[in-house]
Amino acid sequence: MISGFVGVLGILVGSAASGLAGLELGLVDVVLQSLPVPAGFPVEQFLAHWWVFPVSILFSLVALSSGVSGALFFSPLFMLVVGLSPSQAIGAGLLTEVFGMGNGLLNYVRQRTVDYATAKWLLLGAVPAVVVGAFAAHHVPTTLLTIAFGAGLLLLGSFLVYYDPPEKCVPGEGEGAFLEEKNTGRGETVIETTGGETFRYDTCWRPPGLGLATAGGFITGLISAGLPEITTTQLIVRCRLPPRVAIATSVFVLAIAAIAGAAVHALAATPVWYVVAWSIPGVLIGGTVGTRVGKYVPSEIMEPALGIVFAIVGVIVLGSEVLV
Repeated sequence: MISGFVGVLGILVGSAASGLAGLELGLVDVVLQSLPVPAGFPVEQFLAHWWVFPVSILFSLVALSSGVSGALFFSPLFMLVVGLSPSQAIGAGLLTEVFGMGNGLLNYVRQRTVDYATAKWLLLGAVPAVVVGAFAAHHVPTTLLTIAFGAGLLLLGSFLVYYDPPEKCVPGEGEGAFLEEKNTGRGETVIETTGGETFRYDTCWRPPGLGLATAGGFITGLISAGLPEITTTQLIVRCRLPPRVAIATSVFVLAIAAIAGAAVHALAATPVWYVVAWSIPGVLIGGTVGTRVGKYVPSEIMEPALGIVFAIVGVIVLGSEVLV
């Protein structure tokens, strides 16, 4: 039943794409013929996947508006609808996310809301782990990788439903007696933003964050998502960082780790350029709009709703592999 649903979805999307693409095929052919297209580039496949462009704009807008990793949207799309293999879909999703987070990252850097001292510790775990995870994605059997991907979506979806949005979390509310003792007496961190705001908080005991970043980095390299979802909330509830600083720091860490992971995926396999050539410009446009409308989106409603959607997609991915 599940595989039938996925098949029907693919047929519907493919039929719509073929019908609409046929109306403008002649014009696009003329344009492409006038451009220096690399030898061997699959022009027909590229034209058939034009619909990835508007979908990427929509996905990027929703991702940035809700603060959820964009790869959670793109990897399932590439796997279930486009029909890429799990490793191809994960690599394409991670590469797309690298470009999609550009606007948000630049805004945080310009606003000086990144805690670079904490980010350095997180990167010590995240970068090597994401590289290992990306290599593993190309050596793990396809069946196991698909199951891991579906299970990861299910767990991350549950995480979004269970935890409050970062903006609603109270710094230090989940540190417990042990971490409270460890987080005390390590000095004070001061973040002064370009907008005149000043954030003061106790400097965190960083080994737990390093461990979480390592786990999140490996999961991100393996299934293209997980690092920001795992680290952001934990930086707030267990490490006392203010929500705005935690989000900015997590995005900064993800940007660098995602570049490393995308590079490994690109070196380990041929990038699916006929797909990412549409998704990358789509997320650049969607990201520009998303950073402007994000403040109007109620995250306490958006994140749980997206968590349910991702959990359902995870079940579909698992069902398509296990039940077939």
